[in-house]
Amino acid sequence: MANELSKDLIRGHTDAIVLNLLEQKDSYGYRIVQDIARITNEEYTLNEATLYTVFRRLGKAGLVESYYGDETQGGRRKYYSLTDAGRERLVEEKKAWQFAKKTIDELMG
Repeated sequence: MANELSKDLIRGHTDAIVLNLLEQKDSYGYRIVQDIARITNEEYTLNEATLYTVFRRLGKAGLVESYYGDETQGGRRKYYSLTDAGRERLVEEKKAWQFAKKTIDELMG
């Protein structure tokens, strides 16, 4: 259990995780799911249904925009990119995470 990552612990930070990945480059749903699994060595996975709920929420808040790619093979992919408001929110989310991490570290000593 010590090495298990609680989904409850991450749930409140899913938006920030997606914003952070999109800050690095525009991407599409399946790629983000793969990136999260790769980055965490498969210790955390995000299902696509949850991710698309996140995309809808971030889009409605004006934090991401979407566009269709021009792939030459297979179906067209819907890509997501950060807006300026998304970049600002990410800065706030990172500050909030650092504060929460510091506080939890102090409480768990």
